[in-house]
Amino acid sequence: MTPNPALGILLHAIGGLAAASFYAPLKKVRRWQWESFWLVMGLAAWLIAPWVVAFITTPDLINVLMQSPSRAWLLCIVFGLLWGLGNLTFGLSVRYLGMALGYSVALGFCMVFGTLLPPIVDGSAGEILATTSGQVIVGGVLTCLVGIALCGWAGMGKESELSEEEKTDANKEFAIGKGFAVASAAGILSACFAFGLAAGKPIADLSVAKGTSPIFSNNATLVVILLGGFASNAVWCLILNARNGSFGDYRSGPLGSQAINYGLSMLGGTIWYGQFFFYGMGSTKLGEQFEFSSWSIHMAFIIILSNLWGIIFHEWRGTSRGTRRRVWAGIATLIASTMVIGWGNYLAG
Repeated sequence: MTPNPALGILLHAIGGLAAASFYAPLKKVRRWQWESFWLVMGLAAWLIAPWVVAFITTPDLINVLMQSPSRAWLLCIVFGLLWGLGNLTFGLSVRYLGMALGYSVALGFCMVFGTLLPPIVDGSAGEILATTSGQVIVGGVLTCLVGIALCGWAGMGKESELSEEEKTDANKEFAIGKGFAVASAAGILSACFAFGLAAGKPIADLSVAKGTSPIFSNNATLVVILLGGFASNAVWCLILNARNGSFGDYRSGPLGSQAINYGLSMLGGTIWYGQFFFYGMGSTKLGEQFEFSSWSIHMAFIIILSNLWGIIFHEWRGTSRGTRRRVWAGIATLIASTMVIGWGNYLAG
């Protein structure tokens, strides 16, 4: 497939919008414990949507999956399980820190590990750094880190400036210590998704060999990775259901309220899946040599848009002008980083 960096970045932007927006419907769920709506969201995000999309876009999906190497399956499942744990703690980080700060901290770690580790592990880092385009892309990654640091700095300003009552008004479960702990774990574990896609390349290649359009080649791989992700999330949510006595969430209350909660949770899951549907297409358009930079572009767009959601939900209400300036400076720096990375991919093409 002929690389098209501009289209690749546009697709990543759409995927970033989906990733930054999926938690918005979940904030409207009423009278359910977190683990209940997270499990229903996961059913849509990690089982229903991936299989529906894969069946539509992969002409011979069942045979592709049956004939794929067992090693690719195993690695995808393992990385999916680890990524699922990261996704689980990511949900908790948004719960405790809010959409703006939670996304920034967690995805900062995720961007660094998910972007830089794959080329280091496969031995291509030296080759990448030897080229002008590779150096520009790495510069874009470093610029992205600066933007993330600015967003995190703004979040620390929020912590110091708001009273406990104001923090509760903006985010009822705000907890800075607990939030940073789970956000850090989320970022490191979530980076395993990039390894899962790399390990699943034989599945994607077989899919193309059987007639799948290259731009949709990752959809069959996503089915396998997300099976692992759903397994780890489902087990933990069911444990929390048992511990908190929240199994009744799935069937108690007025029928209309239940329908709304199920609908909002499924909507959040469907939106969530959209991020990797567009991520998979965007990565194919950046070119094979510099596909590793897809992860940093994806993360940058999510952080940009999640901070905008944080402003829409008034998570920065009551903070100083300086803190809000740092938020906007962080968003502007992240936008600049995607432009730098895109330019590096253009040079490679």
